[in-house]
This record gives sequence, C-alpha cells and structure tokens, in this order.
Amino acid sequence: MSDLLTIGGHTFRSRLFVGTGKYKSFEESCAALEASGAEVVTVAVRRVDFASDEGKRLGRYLTEKKYAILPNTAGCYTTDETVRTARLAREMLGTSLLKLEVIGDPKTLFPDVVQTLEATKILVAEGFTVLAYTTDDPITARKLEELGCAAVMPLAAPIGSGLGVRNPYNLEIIRAHAKVPIVVDAGVGTASDAAIAMELGCDAVLMNTAIAGAKEPVLMASAMKKAVEAGREAYLAGRIEKRLYATASSPLAGVIGSKQ
Repeated sequence: MSDLLTIGGHTFRSRLFVGTGKYKSFEESCAALEASGAEVVTVAVRRVDFASDEGKRLGRYLTEKKYAILPNTAGCYTTDETVRTARLAREMLGTSLLKLEVIGDPKTLFPDVVQTLEATKILVAEGFTVLAYTTDDPITARKLEELGCAAVMPLAAPIGSGLGVRNPYNLEIIRAHAKVPIVVDAGVGTASDAAIAMELGCDAVLMNTAIAGAKEPVLMASAMKKAVEAGREAYLAGRIEKRLYATASSPLAGVIGSKQ
C-alpha cells in the first residue's frame, strides 16, 4: 500500500493499464479486466460508440466496477481532430484524464511528435490531465513534461507488434531524468516484456493486444499482472551489478583445507 502510483492527482495501486478492444466477446473482455487487476482502463473514443447498446453496456460495466476510464484519441492524425476528440471525450465521460495520441503514419502507427507537442500545449491549457503517447526519444519526453504532461508514455515497440522493449537504454534515460511517471505504451508481447519495462524503472505499463490477442486472454491478463508486480519489486529491490567473470556465492576465506 505504500508503493502507490499517482498521476495528476489520481492514485492507483495497480501499475498495469489495459484496453478494451479486440476481445472475442464482451464477457471475455470483462473476465480479462478482472484477472489483470488493473484499475485504469483506456477506451478509444473514436472507436466506441457510447450511444449504442454495446457502448452503454461497456460504460455501465466500467462505472459499476469503479474503473478509472482513460479515454484515448486513437485514430487521430492532426492536432485539430485530436483536440476535438479530447473535448468530446471529456463531455461524454466526465473525466479530464486523457491518453493523447496523434498518429503520424498509418502503417507503423508511430506518433507525430510535432503535432503531439502542439496538442499537448492546447489540452494542458484547457485543464486536461494529459498522458502523452510518444516515441522513446528522451528529448521529446522532456519537452512533453515541460509542457505539463501528467505522464509520458514512450512506446516499447510499434503498437500491436509484440516485439517487446526494443531500446531499453532510451527508456532508462527517460526514466532517469523525468519528474513525472513514465508509462510504457505499445509493443509489449508477453509477460517478460512487461517485467523488463518495470525493471528498468518505468512506473507502469499499458497494453491491449498482448492480452486480447493471446490464445487465452484471461490467463495472459493474470500473467501480466504478476509480471508487472514482479518487475516493480525487482526494481525497488535493486539488482546486483553485472560482472564479466564469476563471483563465488560463498566467501573463499576460511574454506576447509585452504592455506589462506
């Protein structure tokens, strides 16, 4: 209970954030959410019609279970459409929490850094609690923090790729200099990827495809929960230094038969 995550005045016990898309059924998505232990659930505003029966059902479930809903601007390619989507999300869902995404390329789904910075400046000024999806560039991360982001969300690898953490060194640099939470977003494929991200010192991990696209989503959600927790504990514990040569687990001085 002492190791809580705080983002923009919101405090969470779980450091695993999950999405709601790509599941085979509503029931499967609910079971996976429960198994993940997540408290934050991200919803793509442009892809979920909350006026439809299915959208209302999802909204009721998330509200009844007291999940913190993190609307995202997935599918937006310009600053203007991103800002409009964010405003709509706040009006519909009654929250200023926002996962900001401005996509620059439809094939790689890499973020458009310039427009992400522009949208951040506008939305922070309008009172949004912005969690910005970005590249793993330390300079961009610093600029987003300076603009007032409540959290910075560098990708581990392209969205939905499952490639895991491709550049751990950049993530370490970002974490070392940031004064806001760092949430790894995109590219996680399995539990070990999540553990690695947390062992690097990142504050949380957000994922959707890694769970929803697994052969057994509910079981994978449970695995991801454990991996995030284990990675966080390992980071707090402090790993041993890496050495080129072996170091005996037991001291050699005083060994029976030794002339020392």
